[in-house]
Amino acid sequence: MKRLATCLALSLCVLTIPTLLSAQISPTHKVSHVLLISVDGLHALDLTNYIASHPDSTLAQLSSSGIAYDNASTSQPSDSFPGLTALVTGGSPTTAGFWYDVTYNHQTSPPKSTTPYIAAVGTPGGPCPGSLTPGRQVGGVVEYDEAIDSDLKQLSGGALVNGMPINPNFLPRDPFNNCEPIYPHQYLRVNTIFEVVKFHGGYTAWTDKHPSYEWTKGPSGFGVDDFYGPEINSVPVALSSTMLPSLPTTAPFPKCTPVNFVDSTVDDGWTTNLLNIQCYDFTHVQAVLNQINGLTHDGSRRAPIPTLFGTNFQSVSVGEKLSACGTSAAGYPWCAGQNGYTDVLGTASAGLTSELDFVDASLGLMVAALQKTGVYNQTLIIVGAKHGQSPVDITKRKGIGNGQPGTLLGTYEAFDISDDGSLIWLADQTKTNDVVKLLSEPSSQATLGIQEIFAGPAMLDKFNNPLVDPRTPDIVLKTNTGVIFTGGSKLAEHGGLNEDDTHVALLASMPGIAAKHVKTYVLNQQVAPSIVKALGIDPSELEAVQEEGITTLPSLIESLPSSF
Repeated sequence: MKRLATCLALSLCVLTIPTLLSAQISPTHKVSHVLLISVDGLHALDLTNYIASHPDSTLAQLSSSGIAYDNASTSQPSDSFPGLTALVTGGSPTTAGFWYDVTYNHQTSPPKSTTPYIAAVGTPGGPCPGSLTPGRQVGGVVEYDEAIDSDLKQLSGGALVNGMPINPNFLPRDPFNNCEPIYPHQYLRVNTIFEVVKFHGGYTAWTDKHPSYEWTKGPSGFGVDDFYGPEINSVPVALSSTMLPSLPTTAPFPKCTPVNFVDSTVDDGWTTNLLNIQCYDFTHVQAVLNQINGLTHDGSRRAPIPTLFGTNFQSVSVGEKLSACGTSAAGYPWCAGQNGYTDVLGTASAGLTSELDFVDASLGLMVAALQKTGVYNQTLIIVGAKHGQSPVDITKRKGIGNGQPGTLLGTYEAFDISDDGSLIWLADQTKTNDVVKLLSEPSSQATLGIQEIFAGPAMLDKFNNPLVDPRTPDIVLKTNTGVIFTGGSKLAEHGGLNEDDTHVALLASMPGIAAKHVKTYVLNQQVAPSIVKALGIDPSELEAVQEEGITTLPSLIESLPSSF
């Protein structure tokens, strides 16, 4: 595609879809709605184990009329931004342009200012050149997490600016366009399933963990009709029955008011213990329930039941990562011992099981609401995961702190993002071979737990050319299973390229589908074309699908209770 090739050579590119005129979705089949759920951190092994030990669960019910893809892989790297991009565009980072929520770009400029609540990444406030001139190096951190919120302390994200709780002064800037701020949706290189479905007359909705996920609207900025992005790193507050009217008062659901948030800080927000995150996640559940009941996400006004909608859960991811339940959770029956997994076969601890139970019961509320409104039989439900979590075998955990790998690389490095793998951008790209030589030394390999180094020809074989695409890391490190870049106590992390990072759950369910397990290796990228195809739309309308030649999931379309 000529437009995409141009994008790879520039700092950013906004691809647009045709003017959003009504082009009605085909009425000749039974799939009228698609509900996409990402249970972040959910491995294929977790799904298998949970259904086996909970045969009466919602997940077991969905699998009884669904196709389980037992060998599904998310994106590489396996973080939330590229993971969701795969699901909703069909694109990998090389095509969609999202590598992480905080990255570096050799041809953007730093933000005008930075949030007062967290340390600046890069050097904001400096002059932004109006154009690139010989001898002037431009480069800056592209940060699309809570740092761009108007007020990240607030669940809402703070005051609205241009209709969003995002402060444009906190956004990266484009030296090719008068230093204008670059909104997340403008940074995405390809269109989304929401844009395509809306173009065909559908109503769309999505809920996620930061206001920055407005990028799901696509480069047009109009793909999602009802977007909701409560800030996960805000200061936790009591959530009243007015805010969460559908929250049951019985286990496995938490009591979210009065609040028990002893452990909370602005840095960690709702992720500090196993109760906090369930309360946060139920804001997402409530949004979906409101939408199923013909309301907007906040329940404030009537709206169509979305043609395409969904959300994500963070509870399982937190249950895998936290080494302890959190002070405010002490005394609960499941708060005993270590969280995460108890053995190499993925047996969930009591704490992690509590998170899985919460997610399963929440899915049960969604199924019940779909049944009550009479659309369950016409709804395709897809349960997957943006990313896994590594390691499952916590005896392999190796925490690497001391600011690595930046400490080792010193002035060679412009920026790195490292959770359980490393994406590294260099201050001087001509020094790539020198840095690879340094990283190849046995002492460096041991210090960083390196399994593989992707740079030069190895980078070209797997990703884009960083000398052509300024977003692509100059070096990618795949680390040994169990390596986590932290000086803290977390048990696991995501963002790497290992099996536990990438081998995720994927289940497509709808009444009328015969239960089936597919062992063929599939990609989360295949979810996007499958969704639009299920709604009677040509998958080639997705730009990433066309560019990368992504097919629909095997067996799914022909298994739906209709013919195409």
